[in-house]
Amino acid sequence: MAYVIAEPCIGTKDASCVDACPVDCIHPKKDEDGFATATQLFIDPVECIDCGACVPVCPVSAIFAMDDLPEKWQKFTADNAKHFGR
Repeated sequence: MAYVIAEPCIGTKDASCVDACPVDCIHPKKDEDGFATATQLFIDPVECIDCGACVPVCPVSAIFAMDDLPEKWQKFTADNAKHFGR
């Protein structure tokens, strides 16, 4: 079960989660192409090791375990995977 970044991240892109992730599965990073134009950050569902380190550092509570993702934000599961071509 991977984690998913949902709607509260849109327009925020704080990136605290990027620094907390031990496996570098949250993108785009501030120094990567596409960061400025991305509406939010994304978690790679294949690379995510389900550690949850990103959850407590998110200032807008945008990160959820896939099983805990609110129904209204279910589309973000596909959005995160699509960002990585999965």
